[in-house]
Amino acid sequence: MNEQAPADWKAWRRDERARLLTARTGLPSSARRELALRVIGNLDRLIARHPVRVLGIYWPIKREINLLDWAATLIARRNITLAMPVVTQPRSPLEYWLWQPSAPMTRGIWNIPIPAERSLAAPDIVIAPLVGFQECWRLGYGGGYFDRTLAAGNPPPAAIGIGFDILETKQFSPRSHDIPMQAVVTESRVIKRRI
Repeated sequence: MNEQAPADWKAWRRDERARLLTARTGLPSSARRELALRVIGNLDRLIARHPVRVLGIYWPIKREINLLDWAATLIARRNITLAMPVVTQPRSPLEYWLWQPSAPMTRGIWNIPIPAERSLAAPDIVIAPLVGFQECWRLGYGGGYFDRTLAAGNPPPAAIGIGFDILETKQFSPRSHDIPMQAVVTESRVIKRRI
């Protein structure tokens, strides 16, 4: 993929992000629930094939796919610990804090729920919601937190993006700071990174 001029890629991402968030928000609730169940089924099959000790999930916002119930059943079936991402400083990598479904929560930056207790974790696999995607490239909300987190990992966790087929974009041009996912999971497929 060719890199666009800076002004072009920033404007394109801003406009594409707005278009895709409108498409996701515009899905009727019943359709979103059905599609989310199919995404979760594909994700569950993918995770079942991989050893994982600590799994990073996320608290759903802006009509993202809600993994909380799935995560609760997953840890009941397998010896897996869960962790949630936490923004601790602007423009810094996320921290992952241990989390379980019954854990007390508090409000973090942007009013997103986070575990009340700071207990650091190092996930083997992290799952990230997609605003958009092309192949295994993720278009997020534009803050760069997730890419900074992957870049700072030593070793970095395996990253899986999840979203709906309607969020696929055709003109994504990765920049030097973009880090691809190992896989992207939608309701119809699992796209694995070509190496």
